[in-house]
Amino acid sequence: MIEFLLTKIPASPTYIIPEEVEEYGAFGMGSINLNNPNTDLYDSDLIQAEYTDADKIPVVISLTKDQHNQLLDLDFWKSDFSRLVVYPKPADLLFAE
Repeated sequence: MIEFLLTKIPASPTYIIPEEVEEYGAFGMGSINLNNPNTDLYDSDLIQAEYTDADKIPVVISLTKDQHNQLLDLDFWKSDFSRLVVYPKPADLLFAE
């Protein structure tokens, strides 16, 4: 999914996608840390997408970077703050025009 999201960013620089990632356990919404220890150095969202989870709750997905222009995380935010049921496939994503 990260590779797919990066292809949707116009003139995107090359980002290194880590082989190992971990879910943020404290939030429980399925967000993923991209093996970047600089979580306090958030800079910006690279791209956002939306989809509807299996329980019919809307989800916003944000691929983010840190202040060193490195991938930071893939955030999943459900509108009711519940746990993510199913990770989406690229075909499930909607992008704002």
